[in-house]
Amino acid sequence: MRALGIDFGEERIGLAVSDDVGRWALPLTTIRRQTDRRAAYQIVELARQNDVEVLVLGEPLGLDGSAGEAAQRVRRFGQRLAKASGLPIYWINESLTTVEASQRLRESHTRSARQQIDAVAAQIILQEALDAGVAQP
Repeated sequence: MRALGIDFGEERIGLAVSDDVGRWALPLTTIRRQTDRRAAYQIVELARQNDVEVLVLGEPLGLDGSAGEAAQRVRRFGQRLAKASGLPIYWINESLTTVEASQRLRESHTRSARQQIDAVAAQIILQEALDAGVAQP
């Protein structure tokens, strides 16, 4: 079972993919978001190329767990993506994943280009889902 982790952003969408057994998440790539329709198409194509069976989408909840406008925006995108892909979507709270991704890249002395940060944030989202066992078809 392979899963695709998604860190949705207004400008960029970070993507990560799991290994074949669904144990480890690895950064995959970052795509530039022009429109939701185009982004959904690109993600569906990457999912097909990587034999993905499950999508894990980060949901930007507030630190108190509330779902604001950003979370509603991501939910709408997730609905579009589910319809376009036919794959199940699981939601993971993505609070502070970008901060954690930046810190990891800094600690590894990796030059943290924005694209790398987004893909590592997607990796964190996906790994959390894998560890919790929620990304099972």
